[in-house]
Amino acid sequence: MKTVLITGCSSGYGLETARHFHARGWNVVATMRTPRTELLPPAERLRVLALDVTRPESIARAIEAAGPIDVLVNNAGLGLFGAFEATPMATVRDIFETNTFGTMAMTQAVLPQFRERRAGLVVNVTSSATLAPMPLVAAYTASKTAVEGFTASLAHELAAFNVRVKLVEPGYAPTTRFTENGTERMQGLLPEAYAGYAQTIFATLGQQSAFTRESDVAEAVWLAANDASVRLHYAAGADALALVRQLEAA
Repeated sequence: MKTVLITGCSSGYGLETARHFHARGWNVVATMRTPRTELLPPAERLRVLALDVTRPESIARAIEAAGPIDVLVNNAGLGLFGAFEATPMATVRDIFETNTFGTMAMTQAVLPQFRERRAGLVVNVTSSATLAPMPLVAAYTASKTAVEGFTASLAHELAAFNVRVKLVEPGYAPTTRFTENGTERMQGLLPEAYAGYAQTIFATLGQQSAFTRESDVAEAVWLAANDASVRLHYAAGADALALVRQLEAA
């Protein structure tokens, strides 16, 4: 029976992915900064661990507690929406600490066991904004695009050890807590000069008929985790899949 460790399971993609893998018979190690048993009640083959991907000591404790794993899903991330001009560099660094460096640190932490066993898979959850960038998410997109480049390079580096890495790229998901989780961080990031433009963007998003559900991402991660091929990219959600088709047809 295989074991998956998933980061960022307190809501959204991570929570749904944990439930998805558990329902299909895997051992699941679901992690979040502050464990909440009401989200994932105690069950056979399920453990909930505390993990802050920006803290090396937290990563070390979680990896030790988890024991051997077969798949790492790097899902933990922070959202950010606003004009880059108004975004403090401290906020940009916070986004990179979790979205980019946290992903790298978790990956680095599991590679020794994967390399020694000559087996293992890392799935990095990024965004379809890396395929066709959208406005007012410049710092967020940069943090996810860095993960895309990191993952593509790492795939070559680890192939000799039979260790695979893959990318899941969700589209726009209005039912997640992307904005809610970053409300305080986003305060003041849409100054008056950008207000009209931002309203146009919000209106466009509100009219979008195709979007991504949490279950779409869970299914894409499941597909990636069970695909033994060298395929790297897995779009998730109706809008992300439509975007990929448009890019392929161009």
